[in-house]
Amino acid sequence: MVDIVFGFDFGIKRIGIAMGNTLTKQAQPLTVLNAIDNATRFTTIGALIAEWRPARLIVGEPRHHDGAEHDMTLRARRFANQLHGRFDLPVELVDERYSSVVIRAKRGEIIDAKAAAIILQQYFDDHANN
Repeated sequence: MVDIVFGFDFGIKRIGIAMGNTLTKQAQPLTVLNAIDNATRFTTIGALIAEWRPARLIVGEPRHHDGAEHDMTLRARRFANQLHGRFDLPVELVDERYSSVVIRAKRGEIIDAKAAAIILQQYFDDHANN
């Protein structure tokens, strides 16, 4: 069975979303949400989930370079919990310490969906034998 998987790069201003599937295990950027308010944010995510029907959601867990948690770590966990509670899908956290670092962004380019794709690809790579 081939399942769709969504990846999220959570941010206060924007949320990057990527998608992939369990057959090819290749992530690709899907969209970027401007995080106006929770209601709008989750309505839009709900519409994407209804359209694509992912079986699992992956959320990047930001940390300091040494692995220590910071304010955004807790916010990303809360977002992951809200996704699980609202959509009743399995949600996993993936260490995203270097997701934005590996992207070469042009000035003014919004890279959130690309960062989400890197987070999702890391999940696929970590679960290559599953």
